[in-house]
Amino acid sequence: MCRPESQADYDLRLEWGLAGVRALAAVGLSVVIVDVLSFSTAVDIAVGRGATVLPYRWRDPTAAEFAAAHGALLAGDRSAGGLSLSPASLRRLAPGSALVLPSPNGAALSLSAGPSVWTACLRNCRAVAARLRQAGGPVAVIPAGEQWPDGTLRPSLEDLAGAGAVLAELPGRLSPEAELAVATFESFRHRLLETLTGCLSGRELVTRGFPEDVGLASEYNVSPCAPVLRHDGFVGDRTIRP
Repeated sequence: MCRPESQADYDLRLEWGLAGVRALAAVGLSVVIVDVLSFSTAVDIAVGRGATVLPYRWRDPTAAEFAAAHGALLAGDRSAGGLSLSPASLRRLAPGSALVLPSPNGAALSLSAGPSVWTACLRNCRAVAARLRQAGGPVAVIPAGEQWPDGTLRPSLEDLAGAGAVLAELPGRLSPEAELAVATFESFRHRLLETLTGCLSGRELVTRGFPEDVGLASEYNVSPCAPVLRHDGFVGDRTIRP
């Protein structure tokens, strides 16, 4: 049985999914949730526009009530054409607005990750790492992965590469798991669009008619935004400057 202290000798740690975030959050680390396709990319775009993103449980019937209580918009189904997990849809989000964004992976992990929670993607990996360097202390990076039809975790290439993009910018001793993520990112960093378009998650989005979302998610280091969870929502970090 894997225990949280199994990576305690390392400054930079990595574990997958909900079990991983619960294990590493329990030891008081800064936790970075990476869900490249699409929660983390969607949050980056929304927060970059000055919005607040409130993560919420996937397909929970209380989401509308929660949004109303917070004076927030509620993201809908991706296929409906309105605001949704589609990063492209959030480029028209009004500055200063609040958005409840349910997702089965990134949002669910964010709600379980403890007191110091960030979310990162390929777009903002360097900006998030800059804030973490100034905050100091050990860091746990959690690639969210996807889910198989039976609900079990499916490790995903895009999230491992996204985790590696963050870890590559941080000083400190890497766990072997974190080292693998950095190596994955370095292997694909010069062909990210090709890689994300060709991986299983990317192919699914392209087939469903969302190639623009894959394109946005594959952009590397284009965003200065470092979303941090404050109370119920992700906001742009204003307390630590790069």
